[in-house]
Amino acid sequence: MIGAGLSGSAVAHSLASRGWAVTVLDQAEGVGAGASGLPAGLAAPHVSPDDNVLSRITRAGVRSTLQRADALLQSGTDWALTGVLEHNLAGKRRLPKSDPGNSTSTSTNTNTNTNTGADLPHDMSTLASAAQIAAAGLPPETPALWHGQAGWIRPRQLVAAQLQTPGVDVLWGQTVHAIERRGALWTASNAQGQILGEAPLLVVASAFDSLALLNPLPAVTVPLKPLRGQISFGHMSALSDPQRQLLPPFPVNGHGSFISGVPAPDGQPGWFIGSTFERDCTQAPVRAQDHAANQLRLATLLPALGAAMHTQFAPEHVQGWAGLRCTLPDRLPAVGPIDSQRLPGLWLCAGMGARGISLAVLCGELAAAWLDNEPLPLPPALVKHLSAERFVRT
Repeated sequence: MIGAGLSGSAVAHSLASRGWAVTVLDQAEGVGAGASGLPAGLAAPHVSPDDNVLSRITRAGVRSTLQRADALLQSGTDWALTGVLEHNLAGKRRLPKSDPGNSTSTSTNTNTNTNTGADLPHDMSTLASAAQIAAAGLPPETPALWHGQAGWIRPRQLVAAQLQTPGVDVLWGQTVHAIERRGALWTASNAQGQILGEAPLLVVASAFDSLALLNPLPAVTVPLKPLRGQISFGHMSALSDPQRQLLPPFPVNGHGSFISGVPAPDGQPGWFIGSTFERDCTQAPVRAQDHAANQLRLATLLPALGAAMHTQFAPEHVQGWAGLRCTLPDRLPAVGPIDSQRLPGLWLCAGMGARGISLAVLCGELAAAWLDNEPLPLPPALVKHLSAERFVRT
């Protein structure tokens, strides 16, 4: 396995839980050096009027992530099932029509799978109630959705827990320069040509860095693109009483997301807003202009709170974190064999975009079930949209 972030740790955990011996190589010196170092984020479903592929996959993904968090993490410290209110700005998010109250949605896909609820009627998302809208500090009649099966997670804690699974061996400080198939084995070597690891199965899960490893190989055309994101955060202790009184009791998303009361990297309770989206950027410094963009994001998402918290974006208060995610043109991850005919034993798990928290655990389970010939955690009609071989050149 190359990459010890959300994707790599999820695949490693799922394989090791099935009895595989997994060696993970990562260039960092410890957990959370890349995008998985995000201080706090949300596991929340995507919704669409037609209950499209992205909506159905993220719904299944959120279920998987919440189950994994419940099994491995400490509630209230590492994660919490709080529910999430989605401020439906510009009417972009609407529930599929399924009943007179439009409170749940039912997929129209006829494929079923008894191992997943992804294609069955669900109640993960409803129209937000007047009380929920008021609790968020939004005006009455504000269009909003309520995601009851959703919450915040500290990704670094999830990654660390998954990497501690018996059977997973992590080698830090190992920069893979090239991968090559030699006989029946795939090898990963550094810039000096030293072999860092070899095995019949190699899973590349190093986000945008995956592209540099795959490009030299024949017939590989996985169009991974970098996606830089920055969040802004601060300490709860710096908030005034009037500012505290405006804090929603649950996370709010819809134009970025706002989370409060979650431990910051230094362990103190913090608030978080973001993130920005910058495509085709391969560096991830923290920038003052992105703090300004996140301040505007908060003012749009939660106007009253944004106006009250403008002082918290002063340089002496605001802190930042930035990281690189990677995405694919169809906004869906690539999982599984890259080209099973020409490159047997080479697998990929990448392209989570800004939805790594919601999708990585599901993708890890999909890869492991695939390799162990188990029933897949998604119907075939959805699996084909995630298959890395959808990019094979014929």
